[in-house]
Amino acid sequence: EMEDDILEGLRSQNVDEFVSGPFTVVIKESCDGMGDVSEKHGCGPIVPEKAVRYSFTIMSISVMNEDNEKVKVFEEMKPNSELCCRPLCLMLADESDHEILTAILGPVIAERESMKTSDLIVEIGDLYRSFQFIFRGTGYDEKLVREVEGLEASGSIYVCTLCDSTRSEASKNMVLHSITRNHAENLERYEIWRSNPYHETADELRDRVKGVSAKPFIETQPSIDALHCDIGNAAEFYRIFQ
Repeated sequence: EMEDDILEGLRSQNVDEFVSGPFTVVIKESCDGMGDVSEKHGCGPIVPEKAVRYSFTIMSISVMNEDNEKVKVFEEMKPNSELCCRPLCLMLADESDHEILTAILGPVIAERESMKTSDLIVEIGDLYRSFQFIFRGTGYDEKLVREVEGLEASGSIYVCTLCDSTRSEASKNMVLHSITRNHAENLERYEIWRSNPYHETADELRDRVKGVSAKPFIETQPSIDALHCDIGNAAEFYRIFQ
């Protein structure tokens, strides 16, 4: 599908058209709930259904030129457009149902993990060329980040998906905070939550794992779509317009 774009990019960047790679492909992953998609069947009642769409966008393709410099042979000019967002999995499920999302998206994530450490050989312009993939899980809103990273829902006292702040801590420090959460740490905290190795009470255990309550199954990239950022932005706007 992108053969013409790649060949045109090689020509426009003065890169040897017979280069075999490896080409580096950066992919943005997205997942979002589509709300109620129910239909009325015949004379019966409306069947309530919710849908979740998992999709991806090819952000850029780059390759090393003769001078050993990385050049982009393709770059998506409208990365947030629906036209370039390719649906990979459409499921009838509630985005808050952790078990269903894990069961359906598990094989997709497993394949993605294998692609991270392997090359894909594709025939482009009558030549076999190798492609390596970098995945960026940035197309998730806060609700989905909480779901796929195993965090408590938005009503949790741990208000931020980027750091360990509680509501009271965030209210005292509304502007300055750092990104401290990550996928590996969430996995470690889930194991502590599951096994309770220190034989703590429920409240002590919850305080130790900082709001992790389910197994994380998708690694997301930190983004500014977090409640703590919203609090900080609101505080800054309030200060400016005073």
